Amino acid sequence: MSQHVRGVVARAKGEPVRVETVVVPDPGHGEAVVKVQACGVCHTDLHYREGGINDDFPFLLGHEAAGVVEQVGPDVTDVAPGDFVVLNWRAVCGRCRACRRGRPQYCFDTHNARQKMTLADGTELSPALGIGAFAEKTLVAAGQCTRVDPAASPAVAGLLGCGVMAGIGAAINTGAVGRGDTVAVIGCGGVGDAAVAGARLAGAAKVIAVDIDDRKLSTARSLGATHTVNSRTTDPVEAIRGLTGGFGADVVIEAVGRPETYRQAFYARDLAGTVVLVGVPTPEMQLELPLLDVFGRGGALKSSWYGDCLPSRDFPTLIDLYLQGRLDLDAFVSETISLDEVEDAFARMHKGDVLRSVVIL
Repeated sequence: MSQHVRGVVARAKGEPVRVETVVVPDPGHGEAVVKVQACGVCHTDLHYREGGINDDFPFLLGHEAAGVVEQVGPDVTDVAPGDFVVLNWRAVCGRCRACRRGRPQYCFDTHNARQKMTLADGTELSPALGIGAFAEKTLVAAGQCTRVDPAASPAVAGLLGCGVMAGIGAAINTGAVGRGDTVAVIGCGGVGDAAVAGARLAGAAKVIAVDIDDRKLSTARSLGATHTVNSRTTDPVEAIRGLTGGFGADVVIEAVGRPETYRQAFYARDLAGTVVLVGVPTPEMQLELPLLDVFGRGGALKSSWYGDCLPSRDFPTLIDLYLQGRLDLDAFVSETISLDEVEDAFARMHKGDVLRSVVIL
């Protein structure tokens, strides 16, 4: 029997979101219904509202979530009712060429629930990143549920579902930051700050945070940055070189997603160093670099999609580190809000007033 719950819906491009009745069907084969306990307000949700992802309105927003499995469909064995889980937007298939080669974090055929949640009048909803967790309950593929230690607060656990995992993974998984490395992070929003925390966790000797906002730089320092650079007033490339003996950083993580900042990252790395792009560009952006410089500087230019994470491996590990006091996930939660306050949270996020607003249900 389907259930009627409250959820945050974006009906049309640029229009304010509103709380509406959402119909959640019983889970089918390989699906699960999750009672959502907390969901972070991510820039991606705002991109959906603004039509920056696609135009499959109406959207059920929210994707950075944690909750408790309430029901599972036939053939579901990895999770059961009562499990505390973090939701992810990449349920791996286990059959594609990446999965068969033992690299499921690069799965080329990830999937979501097959059934659709709807509005009360039967209009099908497009769940943000296949999740739709600004709702009291949501329907997902069971593979999108990762069990973690229930001792963790849902407000912090859910953040691993997107931004925090993207940043930490960009440092640890994609950038392969190691003990003694020098790391620079350009852009200190939620993802960039998570990259700072990830670099510190990996044992980097020097972590240089770059942003145009001193408030964000202060937060980055509290999360592990050893040095900060305000690029509004200082050339970040020269500053990073100056802090690394004139050489540049071993790993530079670009968490903005703009051609200008990518060029800065490219020239701020050491010879044979690594650039990691985790900031998301828009479709019209173009990058131009001298091919001789690409060749002559060596190293690697990488893109990090979801922090190259494997949720079944990474989520429980990071929660354990949090519970041990070695990863300060609490620092990412700026405020907790209700479903009715999501639109206001978008405004605060757009102004840079918060690191993460978290909806508590």
